Amino acid sequence: MEVIYALIPMMLIFGFLVVIVFIWMAKSGQFDDMDGAANRIFMDDEYPEDIAPRKSAESASNAVQEDNQQASNEQGTGKVEERSNKDSNDFKR
Repeated sequence: MEVIYALIPMMLIFGFLVVIVFIWMAKSGQFDDMDGAANRIFMDDEYPEDIAPRKSAESASNAVQEDNQQASNEQGTGKVEERSNKDSNDFKR
């Protein structure tokens, strides 16, 4: 019976702290977006370090294609090959 005299004030203090923490979390915006975290798993993450290698690879392949076109133009067979390269690039995208 003597334990109850200690437990009741401890539980009242604990309950008061829980209410204070809940109010603090609500004011700080913790419960503003309840669906965002659930739907975030379905979205693709695109980080700058993932995008940069792709862009550099694309620019490198474009530079190689331009070099090939210039070399073929110098040889005299450029017009036909230039058209075929443009058509094949349209299908790649």
